[in-house]
Amino acid sequence: MKTGLPILVWLVAATLALGGAAYANPPIVFDQDNSGSTSFQMPSGNIGCIYIPPGGTEVYVPPDGGPELSCDRVAPTYLRFTLSTTGPATVESPGDQGCCGGPNTFTYDRTWRIEPFTCESATSGLTCERDDGHGFFISKATVSAY
Repeated sequence: MKTGLPILVWLVAATLALGGAAYANPPIVFDQDNSGSTSFQMPSGNIGCIYIPPGGTEVYVPPDGGPELSCDRVAPTYLRFTLSTTGPATVESPGDQGCCGGPNTFTYDRTWRIEPFTCESATSGLTCERDDGHGFFISKATVSAY
């Protein structure tokens, strides 16, 4: 008696019924710190990010009122990527250099999301985008802002 095919058909049907997400990792969730912001860093320690909620925090209010996502890359040169509520991401070489550390490690092959931002962590680098498609990619070898 061959039972393998019906079981395989059932598994495929169950996966499709669940939107194909039966094996996907759910988005990672990080707790806010005392200021209301959320920070995380890549396992390499070379990239660290901070999310500022709408309205900002007691320490910092984004120029447009927020929310805002900012990520710093340490090497080979220190760069800061910022994505606000409108327009393309920006890249600058800041004077302050306080990256990376803290308890939240954004493990590879995971997704993080707080509307309107989504970030994907991979061994090849970090990609973060706003819902309208603007965003940035950061790695040691390549960077882009769009």
